[in-house]
Formats: sequence, C-alpha cells, structure tokens
Amino acid sequence: MTSPGPVHRLFVLGNASKPGVKEVADRLLPLLEEHCEIVIFDLEQKQDLSDKKADVALVLGGDGAILRAARQMGYRQTPVLGVNLGKLGFLADLTPDDLCSCFPGVIQGCYRITRHLMFECIVSPAPDGPPGQPRPFLGLNEIVLHSGPPYRMIDVDLSVDGEIVSSFGGDGLIVSTPVGSTGHSLSAGGPILSQELPAFVFTPICPHALTSRVLVDSADKTYTIHIRKTFGNAALVIDGQESMPVSAGQTVTVRKAPVCFELVKVPGRSYYQTLRDKLRWGTPPNYRTEAK
Repeated sequence: MTSPGPVHRLFVLGNASKPGVKEVADRLLPLLEEHCEIVIFDLEQKQDLSDKKADVALVLGGDGAILRAARQMGYRQTPVLGVNLGKLGFLADLTPDDLCSCFPGVIQGCYRITRHLMFECIVSPAPDGPPGQPRPFLGLNEIVLHSGPPYRMIDVDLSVDGEIVSSFGGDGLIVSTPVGSTGHSLSAGGPILSQELPAFVFTPICPHALTSRVLVDSADKTYTIHIRKTFGNAALVIDGQESMPVSAGQTVTVRKAPVCFELVKVPGRSYYQTLRDKLRWGTPPNYRTEAK
C-alpha cells in the first residue's frame, strides 16, 4: 500500500456499450473538470495511454472495463478509481453518488492505493503454423485454457520452474491472480485469496482424476502449461476478453509482470466488506423463523 498525493490530472475511461455509462459520464464531467485536468476522455477504451500521464484513471462501467483499462495502460499503470455501473463490481465498488460524495476528498489525497499482481502470458507458435516470435500478453484477472467443439477433454502438463508438478485431462485449466480468484476460478471450486497476496491459483476445470486439486504457489516462479493433446478445438482466453486458438504441442508460459495494477480505495471500503456485500461471504445462513 502506498501513500497518495493530490489528484491534478485524470484519465476518464469506460465502456460506452454498457447502458448508462455515457449518461453518467456526461453528468460527472462538470464535477471532474471543476477540480482536475482531463488528460484523456475515452469511453471506447481504444486510445494508446502508454505515453500519457495522469494521477488517477477514473473508470466507468464495471470490472470488465477495469480489466480492459489495466491492459490499455500497459506497462505504465495509473491508479484506478472504479465506478460500478454493472452487476457485482469487485474492483469498481463505488456508485456514481458515492463518487460525488468522496471526490472532493480524493483530489486532496484522502485515499489509499493498493498494489496487485499482474501477469504476463506467452504462447508459443503452433507446431503446424507459421514461425513467429511470441509476444507477452499482459493481464490482471486470469487466463483460461479450455476445450472447444466438440467439447472433449484436453490433456495438459503443468510445470513450475521447469519441473512437471501435475498432469491431467479435463475441460481445461484456470490460472488466476488474487484479484481474479473471486471470478471464474471461484466458480470452478478455487479458493478466495487476499487481493494483495503475491501468488497464482491453478484451478483444474472438471479434471478426470480424484487426485487433481487446486494449487496455490508463489508469483516469483515461472509456470508453463504444455498442451499434450486436444480432441478438437481449444482456446486460451485472457481476462475474459482476448481469445486465441491453441493446439497440441503448444506451451503457455505465465509469470509475474514487471508492473502492478494499482487500485484507489476510499475510506470506509475494504476487500472483506466487498466480499460480504457482493457474495454474502462469511455471513450466516438466513434461517427461517418458525411460526409460533
């Protein structure tokens, strides 16, 4: 966690295809312009931000918009303040009204910044495809390797720093950061990790073996997934937004990125509060009261 300073320059980003985003942006813009210089206003999230600088990136939409913003900023991350106009909103946990209330404090530095693990994913060229130099894909949430039509099993080996630690067949494998641990990995039976933990979660998807279990290990290691066999199509999906076909013989390498995702947290908001509010985590069952 780092100590912030006053906010003078702002990115305004968001997903204009989500209902209400443009309307909320138009409503908030006078407030934002009154206090800050708007460096970039991009509700399509297509502009290159690598050579731009701001104190905070205000992202309107939901967690998907924040994931896209993290990749849009690339290797020059700017702290993100998210306004939730979607459904759950683990990262974007403020409403527009919340923002209006807390923004005067934010511009004076009344907030904190948490730093979170990002990953690089490198995919080798297909054995029967054209040769090429693999490039890293930057991500925040997870990668998902899964089978495709006709939806039969995919066989994989997982290596840690060059040592094979697990081999199994199933529907696929999820490699998640702590930020992503409450997403697809959680739905597949994975654990919830504290968001600032430097670790990866490896969650098999419907493995055809009783011995295949979730693995949590240090983010300081390099992880390689070797695709041994596919029975049809298979795909790799990054942060639920970028997809590419993969085939037998290819490898997928996952490692800690050289940059961290930075999240702006305002007073009164905590990760565990969000878990309780959004997922009802840690709360007792709602027992029915017996009629007298």
